Amino acid sequence: MNQKQEVSALKNAARGGIVLLIFAVFGTLLVALTYEGTREKIQNNERAALLNKLHQLLPPELHDNDLLIDTLEIQHPVLLGTSDPITVYRARKAGQPVALAFMPVAPDGYNGNIRLLVGIDYAGTLLGVRVISHQETPGLGDDVDERKSDWITRFQGHSLHNPEEDRWQVKRDGGVFDQFTGATITPRAVVRAVLKSLKYYEKYREQLFEANPNEQI
Repeated sequence: MNQKQEVSALKNAARGGIVLLIFAVFGTLLVALTYEGTREKIQNNERAALLNKLHQLLPPELHDNDLLIDTLEIQHPVLLGTSDPITVYRARKAGQPVALAFMPVAPDGYNGNIRLLVGIDYAGTLLGVRVISHQETPGLGDDVDERKSDWITRFQGHSLHNPEEDRWQVKRDGGVFDQFTGATITPRAVVRAVLKSLKYYEKYREQLFEANPNEQI
């Protein structure tokens, strides 16, 4: 290759590099603009989905405050099943505490963690329990999911002393809660986690409602 050909090849390579650079810049810009354009919509959708789940346990007529603003962070690895901070959503009416909801973890499910949403009224009675996420076996342990069965709804109305603590077990272990056909580990884990949540609530109730929004206890 003579010198003239080498110069021509270098020019062609430079042009190709510039074209690629332009495509890269425009591609990055397009992705950034798309993200900025959809970020708010995604955040609003996530907020609506969370609020919908909270309203299953803390219905709008129960409170007049914004559940997603009146929050705080809590930690208690023993009673809440995780060392990670957990958000508490507090319901108030006319400034008075009414109820709250938080997401403890049952760490001993058959296939791992079961994340719950537990709603408790001010007096300490369960307004309900829902499963937020799980990895339990389809057809067996996944009956904790309200889309599969109504088992998880049966906690409503119970409290730390209803039944007494030694009856907070599945029936196979002498308690009052049903187990699933062919699956006992999953319901055991959930029952234990709900009981521990009630114990946490009884121990820290006043702090839970008196702490400033976004505070950690």
